[in-house]
Amino acid sequence: MKVAVVGSTGMVGQVMLKVLEERNFPITELIPVASEKSIGKKVKYKQEEFTIVSMNDAIAAKPEIAIFSAGGGTSLEFAPLFAEAGTTVIDNSSAWRMDPTKKLVVPEINADVLRKEDKIIANPNCSTIQLVMVLGPLNKKYDLKRVIVSTYQSVTGTGKAAVDQLNSEIKGEDAEKVYPYQIFKNALPHCDVFADDDYTKEEIKLMKEPKKILGDDTFNLTATAVRVPVQGGHSESVNIEFENEFDLDEVRKILSETPGVVVMDNVKNNEYPMPLYSEGKDEVFVGRIRRDLSQPKTLNLWIVADNLRKGAATNAVQIAEYLVENNLV
Repeated sequence: MKVAVVGSTGMVGQVMLKVLEERNFPITELIPVASEKSIGKKVKYKQEEFTIVSMNDAIAAKPEIAIFSAGGGTSLEFAPLFAEAGTTVIDNSSAWRMDPTKKLVVPEINADVLRKEDKIIANPNCSTIQLVMVLGPLNKKYDLKRVIVSTYQSVTGTGKAAVDQLNSEIKGEDAEKVYPYQIFKNALPHCDVFADDDYTKEEIKLMKEPKKILGDDTFNLTATAVRVPVQGGHSESVNIEFENEFDLDEVRKILSETPGVVVMDNVKNNEYPMPLYSEGKDEVFVGRIRRDLSQPKTLNLWIVADNLRKGAATNAVQIAEYLVENNLV
């Protein structure tokens, strides 16, 4: 089993290697790929050092699986070339997500859509993944009508330079600004770039991707995405209106029985999900589960997950595991 990790020196790429190692993914040959300036450098995996190679060398090696986390432009250019060579690509960028010919997958929710002929598989947006892990099982039971999500997103979602900006600002040092403003002691209602309708790209992803993953476009969804001075873990305040009535204890039971979801919901003991707690973990944590008192059949809850792990690397590796277990590669 040859596996290429494209973007292996980046923030998500590094976590990808860590997750592959932790989960003991059956790799016989690791092929790390990065930008031109990194070719020849080494990355560490399972106490061994592997030399970073060029994209063309990786394609020529014909790996069974290539996991991409190198940005949309790179994916659009090179994922089809890997696919033509017979490699199955799992892509972490937004390049292929809304392409009607490509599957968008969160394994616990819709891995069963995958087929052997799927040579480019899209990994959803980090904020989308944790959201659908909760929406999926509740939609099956109560039928979603409308979802309102407000996100509180960590700087790691932007990348290493954003983490450097935050840490420099904390120390009172000058930093190269990735954001248009200071992020320390601040909150920016501005994740990614603004589109013509005044929504950000992040908000648009949150509004479109869940419908594709759930295979259901009968409900409405709106989003506001906010960047906060947190180093690891995205949080979401979610208001869900259902077509059918629900019982709170049953909601907790459904979520606690959903693989990959942990219910942390004991306000008497101040137990609720926090990014500080989720960092370094693979589960999606949900709490503050309560009725919306302003209208019927409506629920409020709070969802937190590590955006580099379940929001990116772990989800991609879980897709790869599913492909191997089901003989799809």
